[in-house]
Amino acid sequence: MFLSKSEELILKSIKIASENNPNRPEFPSDNPKFPATPTYQIKVPGFTNVWLKDESVNPTGTHKDRMAWEIIVTYRDFLISKKNGQIKGKLPHMSIISSGSAAIAIQTQLNKYKLPNLKVLVDINLKPEILKYLKLLGCEVYQTDLSKRTLGWRDILKLTNNSTGFDITSNQALDPTMRFYDWLSYEIINNNPEYCFVPFGTGNLYENILNINKKEVTTKKHDPRFKCDIKILRKCNYLGATIDNPKSKADKLHSPHLPFAHYDEQWIKLYKYAGYCGSKSSVCLVREEYLEEAMKIAKEQKINCEYSGIAGLALMLQMKDKLPRDKKMLIVNTGKSKLN
Repeated sequence: MFLSKSEELILKSIKIASENNPNRPEFPSDNPKFPATPTYQIKVPGFTNVWLKDESVNPTGTHKDRMAWEIIVTYRDFLISKKNGQIKGKLPHMSIISSGSAAIAIQTQLNKYKLPNLKVLVDINLKPEILKYLKLLGCEVYQTDLSKRTLGWRDILKLTNNSTGFDITSNQALDPTMRFYDWLSYEIINNNPEYCFVPFGTGNLYENILNINKKEVTTKKHDPRFKCDIKILRKCNYLGATIDNPKSKADKLHSPHLPFAHYDEQWIKLYKYAGYCGSKSSVCLVREEYLEEAMKIAKEQKINCEYSGIAGLALMLQMKDKLPRDKKMLIVNTGKSKLN
């Protein structure tokens, strides 16, 4: 036995109901349910069948709360390994590059379970109110100019003074494109949309949805969470909304510093060619005027979001002349962090 009494208490407090049983969901940990967040119809001029998947109701206000829970599950795995004698010493710290939302969500969960504080690398131009709140939560914050060069995991650990820890910005060992948002991906595809618009920052959510889509259209043994019409799923067009302007109001979507490729055109081309998704699936740049129009619509309908979170609606508005007006459109609102 290598666990201290406090570590035993932490291990016992991290309860995972199931990996994929919709009757025993794992998120949110305080009140698990499936689906965990609501989907409801919204009004968009010129369209008759637009729905919003609203992640703003999550504990800290964004879809990053789902990622944060998976980090807690990772610590549980560490504790189990330590209990079996495979890991000795203190639990490791995690490091991450963040513009705010992910760090806020993760640190909130770390505080709840009394786990090591998150080491966060932020850009020197991060908004002061976000910087202040990260420190207030307990994050160990380090600043650098993220626009200068691409940082690998060794760079991130060095810049956050975390030589014995783990970088989770791009750690593929955690399988972010399948694990972080698998429950959310099923909640999304279960709506049977014909077009789905998703904010594209790191790309983890978009890739997760497409990978789940591929998995379900190519198997005869479906996941218990799967409740879709395969014919619709095969033809669903998934549109990722991103930006390339560092001064854009959708600042969470601009991250040239991330140590991995954002978007591989060959990958999505293969998915379309093989019939894993609709032929119009793609990642597109959104213009600022449509971000403003989307935010105006969101405010009128009291949708809690920021420019980055509602970028999917902006892309839909930008593409409106090329879209059928009566098909089912699903907008994923990734929300807005609560700074309190």
